[in-house]
Amino acid sequence: MGHLRMLKPLFTIPPHWVPIRCIQPRYCSNLANTSVTSRERRTTVDKFKSQISSGPSFQDFIKGVSVNNKTYAADGECEEHSYLSEDLEMGNSRKVYFETYGCQMNVNDTDIAWSILQRKGYQRTVDLREADVVLLVTCSIREKAEQTIWNRLQELKAMKKRRLKTHTPMKIGILGCMAERLKTEILEREKLVDVLAGPDAYRDLPRLLTVADGGQQASNVLLSLEETYADVMPVHHAPQGRSAFVSIMRGCDNMCSYCIVPFTRGRERSRPVSSILEEVRMLSEQGVKEVTLLGQNVNSYRDTSEEQFCSSDLTQLSRGFKTVYRTKQGGLRFSDLLDRVSRIDPDMRIRFTSPHPKDFPDEVLHLIAERGNICQQIHLPAQSGSSKVLEAMRRGYTREAYLDLVKNIKAIMPEVSLSSDFISGFCGETEDDHQQTLSLIREVGYNVGFLFAYSMRKKTHAFHRLQDDVPAEVKQQRLAECIRVFREEAARVNAALIGSMQLVLVEGESKRSAKDLCGRTDGNMKVIFPKEDVAAQNAESNTAPVNAGDYVLVKILSANSQSLRGRAHSHSSLRETVKHYEALPRHQLDEHVDSDATAIKTGP
Repeated sequence: MGHLRMLKPLFTIPPHWVPIRCIQPRYCSNLANTSVTSRERRTTVDKFKSQISSGPSFQDFIKGVSVNNKTYAADGECEEHSYLSEDLEMGNSRKVYFETYGCQMNVNDTDIAWSILQRKGYQRTVDLREADVVLLVTCSIREKAEQTIWNRLQELKAMKKRRLKTHTPMKIGILGCMAERLKTEILEREKLVDVLAGPDAYRDLPRLLTVADGGQQASNVLLSLEETYADVMPVHHAPQGRSAFVSIMRGCDNMCSYCIVPFTRGRERSRPVSSILEEVRMLSEQGVKEVTLLGQNVNSYRDTSEEQFCSSDLTQLSRGFKTVYRTKQGGLRFSDLLDRVSRIDPDMRIRFTSPHPKDFPDEVLHLIAERGNICQQIHLPAQSGSSKVLEAMRRGYTREAYLDLVKNIKAIMPEVSLSSDFISGFCGETEDDHQQTLSLIREVGYNVGFLFAYSMRKKTHAFHRLQDDVPAEVKQQRLAECIRVFREEAARVNAALIGSMQLVLVEGESKRSAKDLCGRTDGNMKVIFPKEDVAAQNAESNTAPVNAGDYVLVKILSANSQSLRGRAHSHSSLRETVKHYEALPRHQLDEHVDSDATAIKTGP
């Protein structure tokens, strides 16, 4: 388990940026930890340093040439070179400490990196003072995120210098998007950084750390067209079995003009469906009650790993949306994956983040509406309410197309909960454009918003083609106005839930009071309610305490822009509650809700 430092958002945080204080290890290994003495460790390192100084030479890379009694054949087959032996890449029980910054994808990347290192004999620690290796999993989405990492490196310098005097010097590594974006700048600016690994290079971490042990800085920031870490099958340790995140694809092809993701995480590629289903089944067997499918553009998922998946069918987009790339062909689509995942466990909630509005064809929407365990909560990033700004952002839709999609979603799912992202002060944004964004927020009515002032990133289309011409103070003023309107509308939308009965997955004690519990609705709204025994499931007279990981029915008594308050009514299950709701006529449902019975409102 490692320590997680989060960047504080400017408004309430959506599912894809969840403030988690500690990261649970996801991979469970039965490998015994190998103990070595410091003398043995020094001997190994000295041997490695000697090997570095003695080879390999240019001749090692020429086919058909005999080098050190090993022949490299013309067909490319050769005896394995002993330059880095398996023993040298072992962690030998050294303790690794993780700090994770940014989005939920980085939390998932931390789990992947830890799984790989654990297999090599590393141990994990939550105490920075005892760490032999400190790895920062970084974010580059905004300048403020990167500045946080630079500041943290300054804090780690003194600690590393103190450790240089001991027999086990501390090694510092930068992982993730910042490593990919800045590359050599980090190694040159921060001489005490030993290892640099991009998002597609985590398999190489054991080798990089071994090179660093030899006194060299080590770097691998190569992006891949294929890497999905599909065979890294971690066993999640979700707190009390509540929830887990499953990565289904990596990278992004959208090339929005403000976004650095395609340059830090590479092209879009999807994990094979069989691998995803296996992981979700494992989670179900562990009693996990909620799974969130993760991806940079999660609903553009397209599995072409097997020949039978590669049909001639073209990818269907939301009506009125387009892309900067040619229409893709064949493969299992997001609706296929969502259908298969939701069938594994009817009592497990399924969520997904972060999607793009263009990838919500009707079959996806109808599946969400029809399948009881797929949450009717959709993150629908708008970014702006102005068609002119949307065109400059290269989002592939107009304001009108976005509103038509919202109308279609609400027609198919009347109780749907919507969240969104917005950027204030993008290149060329006028006051009229800003007012159009405010009017869009009012017209749609979101429950949750994630809002930022624009921060230009190098390498992006905007950096090369547009002018960051909105003054900083104007950006902040417009951002504050967006936040105010968002809160007003969220309070209005949430107030409509007062009196309804909501099925809540309990997360644990409220942060503000040990006398209260908190959990999440189907619409991902936080609900706070008193800690007290309630009616047991399928029993009218018996009561039972409420624990983290339980489903309970909660009657909503009050609401504000960020949370709901209520009182627990009874224990329940997702399967039984949905079955009861589906069997109940609408007029009876209204009567049952009013009389405090077990029917629920399936919206936020």
